[in-house]
Amino acid sequence: MEDLADLIESHQAMVFRTLARLTGEREGLEDMAQEVFLRLFRALPHFRGKAKVSTFLYRVIVNVVNDEWRRRQLTRRTVSIDDEEHRLLHPSPGPEILLAQSQFQEALNTSLEHLALRDRTILTLHYQEERSYEDIATILKLPMGTVKTHLHRARERLKTAMGEWTSQCKTKC
Repeated sequence: MEDLADLIESHQAMVFRTLARLTGEREGLEDMAQEVFLRLFRALPHFRGKAKVSTFLYRVIVNVVNDEWRRRQLTRRTVSIDDEEHRLLHPSPGPEILLAQSQFQEALNTSLEHLALRDRTILTLHYQEERSYEDIATILKLPMGTVKTHLHRARERLKTAMGEWTSQCKTKC
């Protein structure tokens, strides 16, 4: 039978690789590997040699990972589903937000329809099509300063048109 130093040297790569695969982590493996080899050292006097040392070592690795998993489960704080402070939020917006967004989009589309075609065009090109001032100037065959002026005035007209919706939203939303 090999001595412990030889066992560690010949199996440490396998131990680290297996621990990483079982835990899915890269950090803290040194401590777990140390625990694996400590348990192996303690168990060697009882090892009867009926299986390969590597097979026995895999069993030790699995036991260490299971023990670590249990330890983490016990130390993990349980949180009530109703606990607002610790509730995990779903990444998608909730129904209230979706409704508000839908209402806003509807009000925006209605307000845009009531604007002059020039205002609608410049707002659409800039905000919805994400065109630069230079692109808009080229598309509309206007000087850059005129594009900026028209965009500013179109924003003001849209703000006025949306004023009714925003005042309603302040009381409802």
